[in-house]
Amino acid sequence: MIRQLALFLAAFFCLAPALAQDAPAAPLADVRVALDTSAGRILIAVHVARAPVTAANFLHYVDQKRLDGTSFYRSVGSADYGFVQGGAQNDPRRLLPPIKHEPTSQTGLTHDDGALSMARYAPGSATGDFFIVLGKMPGMDAHPEAAGDNQGFAVFAHVVEGMDVVKAILAAPKSPTAGEGVMKGQMLEQPVKILTARRIP
Repeated sequence: MIRQLALFLAAFFCLAPALAQDAPAAPLADVRVALDTSAGRILIAVHVARAPVTAANFLHYVDQKRLDGTSFYRSVGSADYGFVQGGAQNDPRRLLPPIKHEPTSQTGLTHDDGALSMARYAPGSATGDFFIVLGKMPGMDAHPEAAGDNQGFAVFAHVVEGMDVVKAILAAPKSPTAGEGVMKGQMLEQPVKILTARRIP
């Protein structure tokens, strides 16, 4: 009996490394990023597990300091409902190649209060501009049943602290003449500087 037990234990410990290798990996934790702006700090949680392509793109901009010195330059809505847009503003010195579109129908994320999403033209054109939602905007989610461009925008993070700063940006005065097309009247008179964007523990 003792000999059988010893053989069993020996076999178990030989197999244990292989069993451990087959065990599922722990899900990736959100990455915290602090956007220190001229209006205050916005702390966000980047959902690297749920939106891996879009999250990795944003973190490339952070890690390469491509967002330092950019700004929040656009504000749409009023009070507690709308969105503010910021980032590279198509500055060719800052841009990385466009990324594959990750629709909300794929990630399971949605444009709820505090969501960060990528600005884009056609699907697959997003680079270094993003927006933060105040309130719930499900119309920005993917709607595969709809006609036309039904892919929505790609949510990749949420604000965890600093929504008061986002609200202050939303309420900031807008220029009546700046901007082109649909953006006319939506550009901030005084853009809010993104001083630094850094990962934090």
